[in-house]
Amino acid sequence: MPDTETTKAERHELAARLGKRPIVLVGMMGAGKTTVGRRLAAKLGRRFLDSDDEIETAAGMTIEEFFAAHGEPEFRAGEARVIARLLKEDNIVLATGGGAFVNPETRALINANAVSVWIKAEFELLFSRVSRRSNRPLLKTANPRDTLKKLIEARYPVYSEAHLTVVSTDVPQDTVANEVIDAVATYLKDK
Repeated sequence: MPDTETTKAERHELAARLGKRPIVLVGMMGAGKTTVGRRLAAKLGRRFLDSDDEIETAAGMTIEEFFAAHGEPEFRAGEARVIARLLKEDNIVLATGGGAFVNPETRALINANAVSVWIKAEFELLFSRVSRRSNRPLLKTANPRDTLKKLIEARYPVYSEAHLTVVSTDVPQDTVANEVIDAVATYLKDK
């Protein structure tokens, strides 16, 4: 069995140490938070929630439509409310939108009530992933590459305030999910 595979006993021990506390994934759009989060939740027997999906349900429109109708400041305010509500849920893995952790109040709330994990990816991988989709409102600019670089420059120092960092490379997302499990287990052993 490879080092990155977790046994049932290891998952049980992790669950006991974690208790009902959420695991919250933060990071840039395209880092793999949703895909890794789904796999992580399945491996740990937890419910997966995506804050963007929850916002769309609450608003009755897509995030792109919300941005167009109400602007980014109103979106961020709603996002903060939704995340505060979701953090009250037990036994979840929560993937957040790329800008959620940038909000100081949201960041403090996440770090106080959950184990936060920054899913970090390098620029070229992020750009490759986000270029495949047209539903990224912050990248609807004349030069999306420069916009993404500027977002990385602004956000990476903030993301580094997460409890843990796991690097997402061009590997199967199951591998990244196992690396998150290993990182959380090590973090909790030290607590």
